[in-house]
Amino acid sequence: MSKEFTVSQVQEHNSKTSVWIIIHNDVYDVSSFLNEHPGGEEVLLEQAGKDASENFEDVGHSSDARELMVKYKIGTLVASERKPEIRKKADPASWGENTDSSQSSFKSWILPIALGLLATVVYRVYFMS
Repeated sequence: MSKEFTVSQVQEHNSKTSVWIIIHNDVYDVSSFLNEHPGGEEVLLEQAGKDASENFEDVGHSSDARELMVKYKIGTLVASERKPEIRKKADPASWGENTDSSQSSFKSWILPIALGLLATVVYRVYFMS
């Protein structure tokens, strides 16, 4: 079983000597990774003691980076303080999932068809008369 931490416990680790961050409800001790981080230690120090999930995803880390994270994981947040997971639309892992697909697929093809019909009408009006 994984060790559980509270957000306040993670917040205590916000100095250069002890850097803990939260990513997707998991707690990581990245203190020993500061000098190795490709983006520089400042990036990690800015997130020390905080939930860095959004920033982590915004950067678009590779699968190699995600695999490397495993060695720095020290636990998870206690259940009462976990945030619900929300996958980004651009997340390839969520492609093909059936999440309100009938409405989203309708929206994804209606605009191109409408533009095609409009272009056809404009073409016929101006070039066929």
